[in-house]
Amino acid sequence: MQGTIDGFSYGLVTPVVAYLMACLGGALGLRCTTRSMFADGRLRIGWLALGSAAIGSGIWTMHFVAMMGFKVLQTPIHYDPLTTFASLAVAIVMVGIGIFMVGSKGANGAALFTGGTVTGLGMASMHYLGMAGMRLNGTLQYNTLTVAASVVIAVVAAIAALWAAGQIRGFLWSVGASLVMGVAVSGMHYTGMAALSVHLHSASPAPVEGSSSAALLAPLMIGPLVFLLLAGVVVMFDPFMIMYRFHAHPVERRPGIPAQATAHTCRRQESHTAHKHRERSSRTPQRR
Repeated sequence: MQGTIDGFSYGLVTPVVAYLMACLGGALGLRCTTRSMFADGRLRIGWLALGSAAIGSGIWTMHFVAMMGFKVLQTPIHYDPLTTFASLAVAIVMVGIGIFMVGSKGANGAALFTGGTVTGLGMASMHYLGMAGMRLNGTLQYNTLTVAASVVIAVVAAIAALWAAGQIRGFLWSVGASLVMGVAVSGMHYTGMAALSVHLHSASPAPVEGSSSAALLAPLMIGPLVFLLLAGVVVMFDPFMIMYRFHAHPVERRPGIPAQATAHTCRRQESHTAHKHRERSSRTPQRR
């Protein structure tokens, strides 16, 4: 027996809020990735790690906000906490691999393609692992072609978002990159949900009143939401001093050049300029 699926039981509220959460996580994460391109050493690693956690938390939160509006009319839905939080860890780790590739090698060429592909696969892995944590009186079935389409959407949009973040052309580019990331996550999610059908078991009980998905999922999202808030504070309020280092004159880096090379070039140019200034001073005759 096929179950009747309603993915929008709260109307447009859940998809709109879910998209905004994906954009928030993407904006914070991609901004951290951009900042890492002006840094080196532990500071660069710190920015990339914070960006990975922000994007992963945004993807996870988007998914479960959207799932608040999902129900199967003939059966109640529950979620396994262990699998649910395992999907969060998978998102952060896989997105982190992609982010570190782009942050260390530059947002172009093979690094961009590989990093974007891993990031997109991290989005898709989080989605389907999160769905595997759903417990109901039935079996989840997927259309293979639609699942493949959801993965392609995630990968292509992730590559585009990381490329836009690597251009470092001001605030509007960062906003555009976060909107693309939001499209990637939301598009992948709802395409994956379109691939889903539920085959109910023969003796399917009536759904229990008051056991809505929103009531079950809301407590699980408190931690990631608090983390996104704290990440926003770090990004907005003088983050260089918070991370124990302040760059008074950040150097504009051409897209594709690793952060280490930028920092090294910056120090070498400053040293060379100071040496030339001392030479010029020693050659200038003093007036009596």
